[in-house]
This record gives sequence, structure tokens and C-alpha cells, in this order.
Amino acid sequence: MAWIQLKVEVLPDQIEIIEDSMLLEGAQAVTLQDGADQPILEPELGTMPVWDKTIVIGLFDAEINGDVLIANMKNLFSFDPAMQGKAFPEHKLELVEDKDWERAWMDNFHAMPFGDRLWVCPSWKEPEDKNAVNLMLDPGLAFGTGTHPTTAHCLRFLDKQVEGGELIIDYGCGSGILGIAALLLGSERMLGVDNDPQALLATRQNAERNGISADQYDVVLPENTHKIEADIMVANILAGPLISLAENIATLTKSGGKLALSGLLSHQADEVRAAYEPWFNMDGMEQLDDWIILTGTKL
Repeated sequence: MAWIQLKVEVLPDQIEIIEDSMLLEGAQAVTLQDGADQPILEPELGTMPVWDKTIVIGLFDAEINGDVLIANMKNLFSFDPAMQGKAFPEHKLELVEDKDWERAWMDNFHAMPFGDRLWVCPSWKEPEDKNAVNLMLDPGLAFGTGTHPTTAHCLRFLDKQVEGGELIIDYGCGSGILGIAALLLGSERMLGVDNDPQALLATRQNAERNGISADQYDVVLPENTHKIEADIMVANILAGPLISLAENIATLTKSGGKLALSGLLSHQADEVRAAYEPWFNMDGMEQLDDWIILTGTKL
């Protein structure tokens, strides 16, 4: 089955009328997309910020008349009192062929190396290097693939730092990919901490699917964190939480323990580094695309 996709490039005050008009005209789905590469990483609590330039995308049945759709959209737009005197925004109609998106993703997902030992591999393909440490992924898992720079930074850090027998904490464990990688690389125990109960559930399930027991990989909410000291501490979250958690993360890291902080943009490096310098000897940063990782050693 084919679909017609209508893309409308709007300003913040035009989003609601365009979205409502699409739904009135029978859109099966409406989504918003960043139209100017403007990430919104840490919005204030209770706010719902939008991009300065947003692309509103409506998906319609292919049998709809495109000319009639646009005409009706323009009429609805012009009748809105707040849009009086404004031209209908730039727009484009496209024909979108339906496809098996999971199959398309599977065909294009290949094994990827992260450091000297670790590979992330799709479960439906033979590992390229059977002697490597191969973390097998399945498309049905709620699981990052390692392709995002923040995750890639941490996977490479673990590949370099894990020698065997370590206790490692992943603060903000999400789906558990970092902890599973660390255990496959030879660490003895993992503690995953996350404030989202669904993340803890996903971590447990993903660990089990990779043959890792609950004794090896424990997961807790922040308020239930054990009084332990990690040989290696990894925190792949955002700048604000990393700054506010600095003392807590330091308390959970043993003297001489290694630290990795990810989820950061380059302009945030100095502020985050300053928050950790009372407890850690901080190294320089490494950058991949716009994202960086900060590393250090506990004093």
C-alpha cells in the first residue's frame, strides 16, 4: 500500500493549526520534525518546547486528491484569526511506498567494531570475527545499537579499560547495552542505576537474552543504590544531571577508579569537568561528531 505524505515547514505559532488541519482532513498520523538541526536536550520541567523551524508531516491514504487536500488546508489556515494576512507555509506532497521497515533495517544493520576487542553484531548474521567479544543484538529488543556517538564513546572506553574482574556501575543504564558489553569483556559484576523502572526491566531482559544472570548484573533505582565503590564508573546521561550527581557518582567510585561521562556536547565540557574536579583527576575530552566524552581517575 502506498501513502501520500504532506510536509509543511512552519513557525512555532503555526504548528497547532497545521496539525489540527491535517487531522481534520483525515491524516492517519501526524509527526513533528526538527527543521533546522536545533537539538532540544534539557527542557525545563513542565515545559514542552518546540523548534524555531518545525516540519509537520501528515500521512494520508494514497487515494486522497492532493490538490483538494492542499486547498482545504489553505482554507482552514486562512480562517484562523491568528493567521490572518499570513501566507500558507512552504509545503511538499510526496508519494511514499509502503515497505517492511523491520526487514529494511535488518538488511542495513551490519556488525560494528568498538575498540580492539568488542563488536556489536546483529543476531541474524554470523559474526565477522568469531574470536572477538561479540555482543549480539536482536531487532525485537528495546536496545540501542551503539551507533549513537554517546553510546559509541562509552563502548570504546569500556573496550580499553576492562581488563577482567572489575565491579562496574552504569549510572543511567537505559537498556543495559554498556553493562552487557562490560560483562562480555570480562568484568565480574555490574550495577545498573536508572530512575525509570521500565529501563530497569529492559536491562534485565536484555541481559538474560545475552546469557547474563541477575547475580552478574543487578539493577536498582537511585534511592536503592548499594553502598559500594566501583572500579569503573560510566554515566551516559545529560549535562544537567551529570553536574547535580557529581558528588554521588564520586562517592560510588573507588580511589584510583576510572570515570567516563558521556551524553555531552562540546560546549558543556568545561562546566561538567569543573563539577567533577574536586574528586577526580580529569583527562582531556574526545569528540565524535558534536558529542564528547570526559574521562578521569578518582583521587
